[in-house]
Amino acid sequence: MTKDMSGCQCQVDALVTIDARGQIVLPKEVRKKAAIEAGDKFMVISKESGGKVCCIFLVKADYFNESIKGTLGPMVKDIVE
Repeated sequence: MTKDMSGCQCQVDALVTIDARGQIVLPKEVRKKAAIEAGDKFMVISKESGGKVCCIFLVKADYFNESIKGTLGPMVKDIVE
């Protein structure tokens, strides 16, 4: 487990595979731990390095607070509204 500058703890919870339709399945343990239920919405945020996407983050829309909206709002305004 590692901590970033904001005090957020990050860890690897699972290794998942993309299927032929481009879908992934989050393991039951991960869904339970994160209180993820059918119909929940997530922001998909990517980070690029050297012109290629190196990281993709899922942020539960319910936790997309005002400070994050201020920073990322212009990128996602069409999605959030």
